[in-house]
Order: sequence, then structure tokens, then C-alpha cells
Amino acid sequence: MTDPIVIVGSGLAGYAVARELRKLNAERDVLLLSDNHADFYSKPMLSNALSTGKTPEAIINADAVKMATQLDITIRPNCRVFSIDKTNRTITVQDEEQLSYEKLVLALGADQIRLPLRGNGVGKILTVNDIDDYRHFRNVITGKNRIVIIGAGLIGCEFANDLAATGYQVVVIDIAAQPLGRLLPLEAGEFLQRKLEAIGVLFHFNATVESVDQDGEQLLLALANGETIEADVVLSSIGLKPRVELADKAGLGINRGIVVNQSLQTSDAHIFALGDCAEVAGKVLPFVMPITHAARALAATLTGNETPVHYPAMPVLVKTPACPTVVSPPEANKTGQWEVTSNEEGVKALFKDNTGRLLGFALLGKAVAEKSALTTELPAILE
Repeated sequence: MTDPIVIVGSGLAGYAVARELRKLNAERDVLLLSDNHADFYSKPMLSNALSTGKTPEAIINADAVKMATQLDITIRPNCRVFSIDKTNRTITVQDEEQLSYEKLVLALGADQIRLPLRGNGVGKILTVNDIDDYRHFRNVITGKNRIVIIGAGLIGCEFANDLAATGYQVVVIDIAAQPLGRLLPLEAGEFLQRKLEAIGVLFHFNATVESVDQDGEQLLLALANGETIEADVVLSSIGLKPRVELADKAGLGINRGIVVNQSLQTSDAHIFALGDCAEVAGKVLPFVMPITHAARALAATLTGNETPVHYPAMPVLVKTPACPTVVSPPEANKTGQWEVTSNEEGVKALFKDNTGRLLGFALLGKAVAEKSALTTELPAILE
């Protein structure tokens, strides 16, 4: 008998590959391994669940048993993979059990980056990277009032909007000069800032946290400028770091993520990677749409029809109802300039090269209505 296709990871990427595989082949043995309970849910829902009235339990669509039945695959929850033997095509899980694979898919996700801070309150800093983290976060903030968020990026702004909209005092600290500093030109960032401030969010920009200390029930954040900020709860949201340790230990190529080609194949012909852990043709794209495209292409490849992934332009919707925002940032290595038009109702920012070609955009407020039309003008992210 042929060894199974083994998928490591039960997030959106892992389950998406399994689902797409089943569409193409109803018989192939598929084994999905998860280091947690393997519940299926939409991770992007975590950052706006409070204001939408979703409890952690309501976010979960199906447990591992239901998913195994629905997809007709084998799922082993709470099964951590410790090592990969490329030569013998085996993996070692807990209790030194070895499992064979014909093809191996790494859908390992990413970890929240943690700042190297000082202070006896560092252990109290929360991060939200999965449903268990979020359940703990919701328990901790119950009965609390003042929440400080470190990081004014996409997820930090989404949590700030969600918490402020449900009555919490929210303070956001970031080293940049504006929210979404890596995605928006200054004028657009300032517009988003004003809209979030209007619902009660307080910002500290050009600010660096140096230490977090506990003082009774309070946490005290000391900034590099000498200022001290009090908090009941501190949430860190400064970005993601692809999980590459397992691949690195196995001798697979890694850079920012697990290095794969356009067929999502690693440096080993029988091992593939996708999602937040993967660096696809030099690109790390931790968003839903790239995962969807990658899963569809990879399923075809795994079933014998090698299919390189192509990424069209994929604007990202920022879940900040106080200021509807859609961004499609230009690639970092592209030269050009922002053309910004704005009024009290919105901001339209277009990034164009020297020939006038549109390479990216940011739309805020009522300008988001132009998303579809502008997206058709953008170049593909990966041809």
C-alpha cells in the first residue's frame, strides 16, 4: 500500500489542502497531524469577535471528529512532530513513534514575535495567535478596563477597534509615526488614527517599550522617552515569525520562512510547505487569499498534476469598522510615489511608478468603494 500524504498543521492552510485534495481524489489516504485539538475555525475572526458578539466557542465551526468525517481523512489531534527523516520518508512524533509518508505537507503557521523586554511583568503580556490564546485573553479582560496594545499594525488596529467599540479604554503604542506604518502613506495613516481616536483609542507613536513591571493589579509600561503607562492588561501584537524550526532541523532550505518554489516544493522533492510558515518564490504572505490559492495549486500537484501557484493582486481588508480600510501595498523593492487625495469622508492613495503604472493602493472610508475597479489595474503578485 502507498504511504499516506501527511499534513502537519490544522490551521486554515492544513485544512484547505485536505479539502482541495478530496475534491480531486476521493480515495487517497490523508493523515493530518495537529499539535493542538485540531478544531476548525477562522483565525481572522479573533480580532473582531467582541463587537460581533462571538464567543470563542461560537467561532469554532467543527471539532476534529467532525472534520475527519467531513473530509474522510484521518486526524490525530495533540500529536506533535519532533523530527523529519528525509531519507526514509518518516516523521517522529511523541513517544518516539515513527510515521511514514509518501508526500509531506508542512502547514506549521507562525508564532507571535515577542519583544525582549525587561521587568517582572513581562510574563503577564498576552498574545493572541490561536483560539486557545483568544479564550484565555477573553477570560483575562473580563472585569478589566484599560488595555494597552503594543503594535499598531493590522492586527493591533483591529483589536483596538474591537475593544474600544465594546467599552474598553484602549492605548496603542508603536515605534512608527502612525498606524499601519508599513502599509499606508502618512496622510492615510493619520486619517485612520483620527477615526480610531474618535471611538476612544489613544495612541503613543514614535514610542518604544523598554520594560513592563507589575505593581499590585496594575502593569506599568516604561517607555524609552521616560513616560510610564498604566494598564490592566497588555496585549502584544507586533507581527508574526514563520515556524521554521522543524524544517531547519531536517536540513530543508529556510530564509524568512521555509523556502519553496512556485510548486510549493521545498529543497526535498517529497516535502511541501504553504501558509504562514512558507516563503513562496521569495514572498511571505500571511493572509487568507494566498493560502486559498496555494492550497488549490498544491492539491493538484500532490495528485499528480504539477501546478505552480499564481497570486493575483489580493487587497487586504482591515477589520476596522470605525474606518473601513482596504490595502494592497506595493512590493518593497518597487520605486514610485504615493498620490493621495482625501476629504473628511475618505482617503484614496495610489502608489504609481514613474510611468504612471499603478503598483498599489490604500483606500479608507468611502473610498473603499473603488476597490474592485482599482484591483483590476494592479499587476499580479506572482505570475
